[in-house]
Amino acid sequence: MVVKHQTPSYLESLAGQPVAVLGLGLSGRAAAELLAGAGARVWAFDEADTEALRASVAPLAALGVTVHLGQSSLPPQSYACVVTSPGLPPTKGLLAAALQRGLPCLGELELGFRACTFPNVSISGTNGKTTTTELMELVLRAVGQATVAAGNIGLPLCAVATQELDRIVLEISSFQLETIHRFRPHLAILLNLTPDHFDRYPGMREYLLAKARLFENQTPDDWAIVQQEALVQLQSLQVPLAARLLTFSATAPQADIYLEGTRILSRRPEFPGLLLDQRDTRLRGPHNAENLMAVLAASQVLGLPMETVRSALCGYRPAPHRCEWVAEIAGVQYVNDSKATNVDAVEKALRTVPPGFLGSNNVWLIAGGKDKGFGFDELIPWLRQRVKMACLIGETQSRLMQAWGDHVSCAPCGTLSEAVLRASRQAAPGDVVLLSPACSSFDQFRSYQHRGEVFKNLVEDLKSTTDSGCTSGKTQHNEPASIDGGHNRAKT
Repeated sequence: MVVKHQTPSYLESLAGQPVAVLGLGLSGRAAAELLAGAGARVWAFDEADTEALRASVAPLAALGVTVHLGQSSLPPQSYACVVTSPGLPPTKGLLAAALQRGLPCLGELELGFRACTFPNVSISGTNGKTTTTELMELVLRAVGQATVAAGNIGLPLCAVATQELDRIVLEISSFQLETIHRFRPHLAILLNLTPDHFDRYPGMREYLLAKARLFENQTPDDWAIVQQEALVQLQSLQVPLAARLLTFSATAPQADIYLEGTRILSRRPEFPGLLLDQRDTRLRGPHNAENLMAVLAASQVLGLPMETVRSALCGYRPAPHRCEWVAEIAGVQYVNDSKATNVDAVEKALRTVPPGFLGSNNVWLIAGGKDKGFGFDELIPWLRQRVKMACLIGETQSRLMQAWGDHVSCAPCGTLSEAVLRASRQAAPGDVVLLSPACSSFDQFRSYQHRGEVFKNLVEDLKSTTDSGCTSGKTQHNEPASIDGGHNRAKT
């Protein structure tokens, strides 16, 4: 039976009250719509003022929302509360102005939580969040629960908070956790913790503490499912965990759920033994084993029928832009891993793609993009083992050249188009051209999805040229199982 928490009265208390919404992306628009529907008097602000933004916010006017674009400061009026989008930094702009005035501020995630009448499974970590969220949603639907995946995955919680659901699955970013107050997951999953978002945080300690807020409102009635290595990191910062704890790891054999070859095993007395063989799924690599472990653990503590759970996991197909096989052209594999926006994600991709006919140094790595403020040196051992040449693009091209140039052949290409062309001209049969940027996309693209789609279009153009007989070689269209990656990264 699904136990629902009490209906909160917070939204009702805002009826007739002035509320400010900061940021008018997906999260901000969803928050404004939810507040307006509850009868609040809503003023919405965004520092940008573009034609696309004006079109996207136009429907808010019909709801009575007053919209101000191109606005970097708040008018001198009082507000019952200020709701902020996760992308807004607290150190400058609209959010900083609200905080300096002492206005009560909460995030879109917090607002959505206060409107919900159903429990949530919340998933965070550096890499793997989206795959694990999709897997959890798939499993809950397979056992007959009304659920939806929301949060950082692209659908704001405020957009679905008033729906009739049994349970919701939330992908949670560190940015969203910065502005919680009461937010409490009944079941919280924390995956790996590796360096990321150092353009937002001074260092690893601050990043870890932001992630640790996932657990701060849990009680002994809740569950914390935590990667063993991440647990050690939290313990080093003396982060308290009040919930019941279950650990998992692909590399730490002392974890409650662990990996032996391709077999996912449990030593918990409540559900001992073999849980799943990873070979029965489309997901490859130890990182994906941990995504599966987290969902298996959650399924066990929720009391879901395991045969149905296993069947759902085995039927899952990875989403686009995550070690996504695109084509084989003249014996060269092309793989779209545009969602790899940090070095840990790139390492996972290099571990996932198969070796070539003549050895493991068969990868033409396309990397670069918007600088997120972290270093790239820790990839060097993997570059030496796997990469023939790094084709570098975007804002970080010079930084990557400086970091990697003494360890692997590097080619400054500037654009993604030039990088694909360079790699395709020089790659040999058995090689892999891998887009795995280690950087955000916003220097040259709208999003990591846009970057991935451009890459796929460029590859399709190459394939068309080959098929028309302009170049030698054969094009094959069958997807090799060994390329099914499915690992995920923090949204950028």
